[in-house]
Amino acid sequence: MRRIPTTVARGRLFLLAVALALLTGCVAQTEPADLFALTPDIPKHRAMQTRMFETPNERELLSASAAVLQDLGFQIEESQREVGLLRAAKERSAREYGQDAERVLFLLLSLGKVLQPVDLHQKIAASLVSRPLNLEATRQEIRIVFYRVVWKGDGQVDNQYIPPGTQYMEMVRDPEIYQQFFAKLSKAVFLEAHRI
Repeated sequence: MRRIPTTVARGRLFLLAVALALLTGCVAQTEPADLFALTPDIPKHRAMQTRMFETPNERELLSASAAVLQDLGFQIEESQREVGLLRAAKERSAREYGQDAERVLFLLLSLGKVLQPVDLHQKIAASLVSRPLNLEATRQEIRIVFYRVVWKGDGQVDNQYIPPGTQYMEMVRDPEIYQQFFAKLSKAVFLEAHRI
């Protein structure tokens, strides 16, 4: 006689299938060739990362940029004023609300077979480049890119142990961060130009 699964058993199987589908979606690797692929979003991101300033003094613009980054909690790691380059970084906790609850849920749904790693620590970095836009160098373009490197805690899938310290890098695409940076930089450039 064939046994018909109960509603509870079907519900558990469904939840396990959803959990495994989500987990395999989280583990998908990006091919190296895909990292350099041109996507339709590139012009939008470039516009978000770039602003033009009417100022003849590129050095003052870089100094103001460094001051704004420091106001935002970054430490300047490299400054090459001759070529218009700044690099800055700050370290923060990467723990987000709900990560531990999600970890326990995956563990329960997988019947103890999947222990999902959680984000522990992150380094947020900024790379800024300035360049003159005309021959007289009275207009300058600033482009800044924010990205972060995140270190994960340990985890486990079946008998495969995921060691702590695994890391990944991602671009920061939140427009608010770029708007905040450029708003403060515009104010600093205005105050500097008017010697206020």
